[in-house]
Amino acid sequence: MGFESFHGNSATVRRLRECARTGHFPQGLILSGPKGSGKYALALMLAQAVNCLENAESEGLPDFCGRCANCTRIAEAKNLEERVAEAVSAREDMRDADKRETRILIQTHPDILIIPPDPPQLMIKLGQVREVIHAAFYRPPVEARRAFYIFTCSAFMKEAANSLLKVLEEPPPKTSIVLLTENPHELLPTIRSRTMLYRLGALPAAEIEALLAERRPELKPQQRALSARLAEGAVGRALTLDLEAYLASRKDALLVLRTTLQQPDYSELFRATETYRGGADGQEKTINLLRALGSMLEDLLLVIAGTPDLIRNLDLKAELERMAQGLTVDWIEAASRAVVQVESGMRRNLLRSLSLDAMAVALPER
Repeated sequence: MGFESFHGNSATVRRLRECARTGHFPQGLILSGPKGSGKYALALMLAQAVNCLENAESEGLPDFCGRCANCTRIAEAKNLEERVAEAVSAREDMRDADKRETRILIQTHPDILIIPPDPPQLMIKLGQVREVIHAAFYRPPVEARRAFYIFTCSAFMKEAANSLLKVLEEPPPKTSIVLLTENPHELLPTIRSRTMLYRLGALPAAEIEALLAERRPELKPQQRALSARLAEGAVGRALTLDLEAYLASRKDALLVLRTTLQQPDYSELFRATETYRGGADGQEKTINLLRALGSMLEDLLLVIAGTPDLIRNLDLKAELERMAQGLTVDWIEAASRAVVQVESGMRRNLLRSLSLDAMAVALPER
């Protein structure tokens, strides 16, 4: 329990804990890092450490006990996807008039408010920011030392971003606004200038592999090595990666590459893509295939660049090296553009199986 359960980025975590120790915790804070790097988990831990009723410490710095009323209630928001699904379901049960006015917010502690992107646009909306402004200025913390408002993404609607500036310019005392983002430059420069930026970097593959050996003992050594590379330095992604689903998607993605580069007969490919037709499952299946294909295209680029040891799909190293023979950077660029076109077509509801077939057929020769 406590910060010892947070893996990696120890220097960044220590600086934030030192801020909590001095009593000068940032009123505006950006946590930046790749998806799965632990931004949301760290934000909750900081809220717990600042508000722990037992004033827990470790290594001379604030920690959290995980047992007191504040720690346990804040921790109830840990499973964000589940909480958001509950909130969306509750909104769907409302009358149409109320539904239009209701924004998605997560609150398991009266002084800790979590603001996820609001579906279906999956953006932070004006109504959500207005709720933060109202709470920050008119509802001072009653059970916590410091109120936390955690925005879980940086995709703001224009009006929402402009409204957030109001509270960042003159934040109320005992209030911290935390913005989580994969790319700080998605936020307005005026927002960035009013906040402190802390970055969470990628962890080495060897460190993630060791963690997987501890947390996911069911994985074989080769599976752990592959999962660690596919996670791209993100602990959360490594721990939750569905390797079996990825390998299934990669099998079809590999069929696309083999058909294009090695086999002029498209019949096997067409039989495989025929299964990508139906509904939401077909959409998710297509997205996973495109991600696997993008991963292998990046690996081919690394092979061409003379750095095959950096590839993610380690178990396919020999085959990727054979495929890369005679390939050029221009070919990989054209293939990557074709992948993007299929993704764009999905947003326009084009038939997925035909889009995949057209992509494979349209790829240039070596």
